[in-house]
Formats: sequence, C-alpha cells, structure tokens
Amino acid sequence: MIDRKAKTRKQSQCERILEASRRCFVKHGFHSASMAMISETAGMSPGLIYRYFENKNAIILAIVEAQLEVVRNRISEIRTTDDLAAALVDYFEPHDDDERNDSVNAPLFLEISAEAMRDPEIENAVRHVDEVVREATADWFHRSPEEGGYGLPIKEARDRALALILLVDGLKVRKAREPDLDRRRLKSAIDLLVAALPG
Repeated sequence: MIDRKAKTRKQSQCERILEASRRCFVKHGFHSASMAMISETAGMSPGLIYRYFENKNAIILAIVEAQLEVVRNRISEIRTTDDLAAALVDYFEPHDDDERNDSVNAPLFLEISAEAMRDPEIENAVRHVDEVVREATADWFHRSPEEGGYGLPIKEARDRALALILLVDGLKVRKAREPDLDRRRLKSAIDLLVAALPG
C-alpha cells in the first residue's frame, strides 16, 4: 500500500514538473529556461526536481518519451474515422491548449526538433518515436479492409505512411506560424492533400 502511494506521488510530481517544463520551454526555449525557472513554475524546490530528473536533458527526454503513447492513441483514433481530413484538422487544433499536458504544442514541437539536431541523445529519442509511429501507420495502411486498413502492398503502405507523417509535421509548423488559420480553409487544403492518401 505504501509502495502504491509512493508510486502515485512520484508520478504526480513528475507530471507536475513536466507540465511546468513544457510551459517554460515554450515561453523561453530550452536553453533560456533554467532549472530554477522550472522549479518556480512548478512551485517546488530545485532539489525536489533533481530528485526526479537528473538534469534538463532528462526532462526533455521524458517529454519526448511521453509522446509515444499519445501518438499511438491518436493513430488509433484516426484509424476509426470516416473523414481523415477532418480528423487531421482536429489533430491540428486542440493541442496548444495550455491546460492540456498530453501533447506537444507547435512551438514545443519545433523546439524539440531543433534540439534533436544538436543533441545526439535527444536525436535518438526523437528518431525512435518517428520509427514507431511510421511503422504503426504503415501497418494500418497495409492491413486488409476487414482489419480496418486499406490493403496496400507494404512498400506503398510505407511510402504513404511517410506522406501522412510529413503532412502532420507540416501542420505543426503551420500552427506555429499561423495559429489563427481558419478551420474551413485548413480543411479544404487538407482535403486536397488527403486525396493522395488511401481512402
């Protein structure tokens, strides 16, 4: 019972630190956001943060790792839709709510992408997430229609999986550059792009 309580408390503290870190990274960037700033935002001492995370890199890696389960869930949601373009618009829009902690918003996505080019450890973590997501998407396209897929040959499934991932990544960049983009205009543009994908 004590172990369960300790585990729950640890998870709660880690989530609190990660949420504070997300806010600081979005507002100030990885390099300008100090551990002191994160501790102040989290409302806890730096020493307590170091009990859970060795350094700032460990926090970034935890944020990246948390995305794997989130993206897997989103792929499962998109797989059940009859309107892929509408699902992608929904994917595009809600992720930048500051109250949500289950997704990387557009500025943070760009920060992580840039940091992956500078830090080999973060690069490996981001690459792992990319590979898992790409394989899961390719598997979806390759599965038979009876299994909820499109029955594409594996090579074509992988090519189209990459195309879909490029589209989603592009949506994140566009969200950072044009956060107030009209939903109807976005849906029309995505409809044109999705026409080249299965469905």
